[in-house]
Parts: sequence; structure tokens; C-alpha cells
Amino acid sequence: MRTGAAPKIDLRIVSPVHQALRTGVITQGRRLILSGNDAIVRGAIDVGARGYFGYPITPSTEIEEGAARYLLGMGGVFLQTEDEIAAIGAAIGASLAGLKVFTASSGPGISLKQELIGFAAITEVPLVIINVQRAGPSTGGPTDVGQSDVMQARWGTHGDHPIIVIAPNSPQECYEETIRAFNLSERYRMPVIILSDAKVGQMKEPAILPPLASIPIVNRRKPVGSPRDYEPFGLTEDGVPPLAGFGDGFRAHFTGLYHGRNGLPTKDPAMVDEQLRRIHAKLETAEAKADILKTEEFVTDDADVVVVAFGITSRAAKDAVILARQAGIRAGLLRPITLWPSDEVTILRVLGRAKKVIVPELNLGQYGLEIDRLAGHLSPKPQVVGINKVDTALISPADILREIKI
Repeated sequence: MRTGAAPKIDLRIVSPVHQALRTGVITQGRRLILSGNDAIVRGAIDVGARGYFGYPITPSTEIEEGAARYLLGMGGVFLQTEDEIAAIGAAIGASLAGLKVFTASSGPGISLKQELIGFAAITEVPLVIINVQRAGPSTGGPTDVGQSDVMQARWGTHGDHPIIVIAPNSPQECYEETIRAFNLSERYRMPVIILSDAKVGQMKEPAILPPLASIPIVNRRKPVGSPRDYEPFGLTEDGVPPLAGFGDGFRAHFTGLYHGRNGLPTKDPAMVDEQLRRIHAKLETAEAKADILKTEEFVTDDADVVVVAFGITSRAAKDAVILARQAGIRAGLLRPITLWPSDEVTILRVLGRAKKVIVPELNLGQYGLEIDRLAGHLSPKPQVVGINKVDTALISPADILREIKI
């Protein structure tokens, strides 16, 4: 690997709040000490969510507690259901009635929600689902950190289905990305998963919440014209049909079966093909990709060694990169904030300059599989190495730095 002086860039270890202030992203606002779970609740409420349906499970329970604390006092709806299946079912129903809604759980509870995540995908229901990951499988370590739901988030429910998955790494980002998750869910009429983890969810840090008037808010497109002409799954220029709420005067039918543009079940092969291709294609336009994909690059322009990390592990990875640069090693960090769909163009561009790619994650190599897949398109293919821990302990900067130096 090449060595040499670090480029002229500020390599101080700074918090996400300080970064936001220094870059002018946030210039004023409410300064609070928040956990990641608290920040998710605040973000949901500030962007207009007024419905929460859930069942308590460590380490996501603070989201449910926060939703109960705030929503009931502001005319919203809160319901602790008998289990996780009922929770997401109620959330889907409330969304179809016109509410912005969210539900939260951890690995075992998210497993129970999978069938109805598929229903939300095929019926194109706006919905935000928070998974505060813990160690698994099964009950695993209820209070221990993990990042082992990466593939579950993308492929957990059956069938070809689109999904957006966002992985924040700080309370500040939990707030900001929750707002973005709701806006993406409403704009593209689909479920969005926030893939947090036990440490990000329960750690507390300073956060700056912008003035309410400055928060971008996207609401689902409503139908116009005659109810007789309304097609809840019809064709539109951007692939996203308008969605009427129950009681708005527009007839709609929602089923998990293949359905036509009017929502009624169909066995017409052409209509089935049209439906499935459309719900994927609406994420594939240039405008949608620019809107959905979000990736942080940290000193990657000249990096021979690229560390690819997300969530809590990305914080250790950034420290390791800084320490490597101080030692004269040209290392860089690539952090996917939108985990799915993959930001393939950015990933390939950065990996194409690297000789070695390191993927640290608190699992046995789930996101590493995606990075290795993409690296296989490059010639020559860079070496892809995983740092994988499943012993409930975090990956440290020293763990990553050792691999950078090899």
C-alpha cells in the first residue's frame, strides 16, 4: 500500500453534531441530549407521524415508551398490541386510513412482521419500520449489540419485493434519517426500514433538532378527479399511484394477491408482470436514486485501503482511518447510510481505486457478501477482507487498524 502525508483535511475526531454545525447543515435549533431511540421518536413526530403500533422488546422499547408519552397528548394514536404481528397489521390499516405511522421492534419481533412487510410491499403502503438490532439468532442476547439483520432487512419477506433500508450511526442521524425515512415512504408509497442497533439506539449524545418550520415534509399524493376513475394501482409517470385514505370517497381494494390497477385480484399474466416490474422500477429512475441513495465518503480520493462500515461499527472505522492517516497510510472510509438499495455507482467508484477493502461488521459477513459481489465487477478485483465479531463485544478502532496495517 502507498504511504505518505495525509491530504490537507481536518482529521479531528468530531461528533456528528459538530460536523453538522461546521458544514452549515444545521445553524440553529433545539439542543438536546438524546438517545438514538429518543431521537427516532422525535423525528417521527416532527415529520408528522401520528400513529404508533408496537409490542415491547429490548432494545427498542424506549421508542414505544416515547411514542406513548408524546402521541396521546397531541391527538395521535398509540396502541400496544398483543404481539408484533398485530402491531404491523394495525399500522398498515392506520396508514391506509391516512395516518403517517411507525412501528418498532428488534430481530425476533421483526421476524414475526415479515409476512405483513410483504403485504405492505405488494399493496404499496407507506410505513416506517424500526429494527433496533441485537445479537441473535433466536432470543440471542436481548441486551447485546449485533448487526446481523442486514440480509433480513433486504430479503426477510418472500418474493421479489422492493425495500429501502437506512442505517444511522448516531442519535443526530437517527433524528435526521427518521425524517428522511418517512418522506421516502410517503413519496414512493412503500415500507422503509430504519436499521439501527442496540448501541446507537441506547447511547446518548448531544443532538440539534432544527426549527420545525425548516423540516422538509412529504405527504403521499392524493387522487384528483372523479372517484369513478380512481385506480389505486394505476400507471403514472413516476410509477407511484396516488393513494386515497379510507373514508375519502374513493373506492379501493387491498389484497396480498396479485391484483390489477383497480386492486382486485387478477390472474392475467401481463397484469401481474406489470405490477411487479412497476413497484421495482419506481426506485430505479435517476431522480429516485438521487433521492434515496446516501453514502458518506471520508478521505477516499487517494485511498489504497477502503473500510466499508455502517451503523455503530462505522464510528470505530472512522477513528481507525484517522489513526491510519496519522501513521501515513492512505486509508479511507465508505459508509452506506442507505444500506439497501446498494449505492452501486459510488461503491464501485471508490472500490475501483483500492487494493484492499475491509468490511467490519457485527455478524459473520452479511454486508461483506454485497461488497464482494460488487468488487467482482472490477478488474483487477481488490482484496475483500471481513472483520466479523459475534461475541456481543464491539469492534474497536484497534481491531480495524490492525487489519489496515497488514
